[in-house]
Amino acid sequence: MQMENIIVIGAGQAGAALCAKLRDLGYEGGLSLIGDEPEPPYQRPPLSKAYLLGEMEKERLYLRPAEFYGAQNIELITGQSAAQIDRGRKTVRLGDKELPYDALALTTGAQARGLPAALGGDLDGVFTLRSLADMDALAPKIRAGAKALIIGGGYIGLEAAAVAAKQGVQVTLIEREARILSRVAAPQTAEYFRALHRAHGVQICEGIGLTRLIAADGEVRGAELSDGREIAADFVIVGIGVIPGEALAQAAGLACDHGIKVDGQGRTSDPSIWAAGDCTVFAFGGAPTRLESVQNAIDQAEAVAANMLGAEIDYAPKPWFWSDQYDVKLQIAGLNRGYDQLVVRPGAREGSRSHWYFGKGQLLAVDAMNDPRAYMIGKRLIEAGRSPASAQIADPETDLKVLMAG
Repeated sequence: MQMENIIVIGAGQAGAALCAKLRDLGYEGGLSLIGDEPEPPYQRPPLSKAYLLGEMEKERLYLRPAEFYGAQNIELITGQSAAQIDRGRKTVRLGDKELPYDALALTTGAQARGLPAALGGDLDGVFTLRSLADMDALAPKIRAGAKALIIGGGYIGLEAAAVAAKQGVQVTLIEREARILSRVAAPQTAEYFRALHRAHGVQICEGIGLTRLIAADGEVRGAELSDGREIAADFVIVGIGVIPGEALAQAAGLACDHGIKVDGQGRTSDPSIWAAGDCTVFAFGGAPTRLESVQNAIDQAEAVAANMLGAEIDYAPKPWFWSDQYDVKLQIAGLNRGYDQLVVRPGAREGSRSHWYFGKGQLLAVDAMNDPRAYMIGKRLIEAGRSPASAQIADPETDLKVLMAG
């Protein structure tokens, strides 16, 4: 089908990658990229690290120079939210305008899950960590001697704790589950990062939730915890996960289930509408899956761009993730979903190690802490569908390179 006009809603990593790939593949028709933030598409991972610490200027966050979009004949519309999709008329309502499309792509990402107002989520001094505006508002609070409460012991909360502690903030982190990283990592990985944070002065409280935030004159001053304690806090960071950007799709009647449902090629339940990135849910490894990562946003978006132009190739994700905390770089390959065995392997350097997840004898994932060699070899093995014996991994005398050659 000849397409004269494509609209992409969501000007994040996936949206920017999708538009660039369409042009790389020779699409010459109309192309609009709509974003609700005032900035052009930018990187999110450095926001809570280098940018928050003042080590990276805003312009360095941008995925492309400002002139790229004009040079590629991409109409970049920032600071505006798409209000409605009319599937019958194939239009997108933007303010008082209606934009026609032949094909539409939704790259609406995910939004930070906020703390309910009933608990104090609407108080001044309560922050989430998702956008440039979030970081600009938080930055003045990150100062030596300040007291911070971080709610949530996932990677978002732990990364925020590391940044704040490095700046001399007194940090208390609470996690209502029995341990940190309970939904994403093995107890051994949680133990490693718990010890790391405590060594940097962070107070980690597991199995403890928030009863309410305490305020004075509309500003947060502290918190009452589920164990009855009250603690002081000059500011609060909420890191309790994200909500996939499916509201626009739901309102348009597209199939959604904790994300916009897409087939293997990225089509939604409407054949003229596609989706890519954090907002999507698709079948992977025999289960509905939503991958929140830069890698998936780029790779899936580029696959969708090709399929919009007729490639008809199923997207085969190769999950990998990373997290920087203090002087530790965590690199993750694969998904540990369904593991029944974990092998701990010491690294060559002090403090380095890797955790290898197996399920029914199959290598599923690797967590590598300051061990890039283990990460790279584990990633290659997983992507090749090869599984060394767990006993080989457990043996520190085993040369990992031999596993690749075998």
